[in-house]
Amino acid sequence: EEPSSSPKSRFITRFLGALTKINAEDPISSPSPTRIFQRYRRNKVASNKSMAYSVRSRRIWSRAMLSRFRSRRSAFSGRRSSAKTTNCTTINVTINENKTAKAGLDMQTDELRELVPGSEAMDVCNLLDETAHYIKCLTTQVQVMRKIVDFCHLSK
Repeated sequence: EEPSSSPKSRFITRFLGALTKINAEDPISSPSPTRIFQRYRRNKVASNKSMAYSVRSRRIWSRAMLSRFRSRRSAFSGRRSSAKTTNCTTINVTINENKTAKAGLDMQTDELRELVPGSEAMDVCNLLDETAHYIKCLTTQVQVMRKIVDFCHLSK
């Protein structure tokens, strides 16, 4: 793997390798709902790991995902704790006249923190930057998966 390769090409290489390994280790023999769900979970984990490893530890969200993968033997479930973070950084915006607007902004910021891995203690500027990068990577993930599906349909 070239050090100058793009995150997208690193993702493609890792993800296709993971899919090949999954297919070799566990060929679909019976299409039961349980087996389909298990396969879905393995593919989801492979995709998330591939995405985090392709970005490496350059981003907070990828470091958080990589840390989860390393600390747990079980697969990344994508589940989030329902408890709100108590150490959230407050938005440095003064809204004296309209407290409802600030409460709404705080709620939206908290919702973003629930979506972006590792964002619990970020200030708003970093949160927005990490969110934009995370969305870009998720978009790449979807584009690659669509191309794989298109290729599979064409090859039939």
